[in-house]
Amino acid sequence: MRWDGQKVDAGEGGALPGLDLRTLPGLVRSVRTPDFAGVTFHEVLSRTALNRVPDASAVPFRWTVNPMRGCLHACTYCFARGTHRYLDLDAGKDFDTEIVVKTNVAEVLRAEVARPSWRREHVALGTNTDPYQRAEGRYALMPGIIEALAGSGTPLSVLTKGTLLRRDLPLLVEAARDVPVSLAVSVAVLDDELQQQLEPGTPTARARLSLVRAIRDAGLPVHVMVAPVLPWLTDSTDHLDRLFAAVADAGAQHATVLPLHLRPGAREWFLAWLARERPDLVDGYDRVYRGGSYALAEYRAWLTARVRPLLARHGLDRAPDDAGGTGRWEAARDVPHPASAQLQPSLF
Repeated sequence: MRWDGQKVDAGEGGALPGLDLRTLPGLVRSVRTPDFAGVTFHEVLSRTALNRVPDASAVPFRWTVNPMRGCLHACTYCFARGTHRYLDLDAGKDFDTEIVVKTNVAEVLRAEVARPSWRREHVALGTNTDPYQRAEGRYALMPGIIEALAGSGTPLSVLTKGTLLRRDLPLLVEAARDVPVSLAVSVAVLDDELQQQLEPGTPTARARLSLVRAIRDAGLPVHVMVAPVLPWLTDSTDHLDRLFAAVADAGAQHATVLPLHLRPGAREWFLAWLARERPDLVDGYDRVYRGGSYALAEYRAWLTARVRPLLARHGLDRAPDDAGGTGRWEAARDVPHPASAQLQPSLF
């Protein structure tokens, strides 16, 4: 379909070792291109586009669309890393370099939302891997997805770190005339050096804040996800205050702040990075995350108390009007913060 002549010589089945039609149904071919050095794209024909969220989930929507699996953003802490293990790939380097692309996702979605049984429930994008990661510039899947949802009268939300969303702003403005559209941009690290260590494949914070401004200039509401906040690395009052000031200056109406959580897959990869780059913090992280994937309730409550006055100072504490989209979903996923808990600095 794309990049003719770049097919990987992978033998029978067209896939690299470790991937076959049992682990990756619908596989058409695996390709590489000099534009994405070290990356292999596994192009698949998917039979479904809509993913139903389990009924037990606390999120305020029931449907998602994920056009790709794996992510070129290569965020060390990405909670979705563990999902690559279902493909017999690892949650570390493979997640960053073995990218599954559902090349027919817009076509399949268009058929699904045209069914008489479709109830036009809210659909969220960016709940697993980023739909505007750099590969979207090659595959251009999002315009068809947006058109399919808006054309069927289906509300949608997008959460991204990718400035490529700017390309689709005219389409999103048009879609917003017909259905509720919620946009959120994730910005968590102002320091360029630290940001490139933690998120080596992402645009800088400055570039993402410029996207926030572009969304506002286009007349669409936007809020910012300050997530994840990392203990000792990005949770100082100074860093958060400067970040909130920049977010407010960019025109965001609201910011949601969430601490790092470390699910299996992400936990091992991030803690390995921490041991290499900041071994002085390893013991502290062992204490904060000794209960499992989520930071201790005491830390979450402490962080909430720290950010509350800062958000108010910059006018970012208003509830987002996002049609049940990304803001409330993120809050539902990672909160509550026990209001009565007190953080003792000696704990951390």
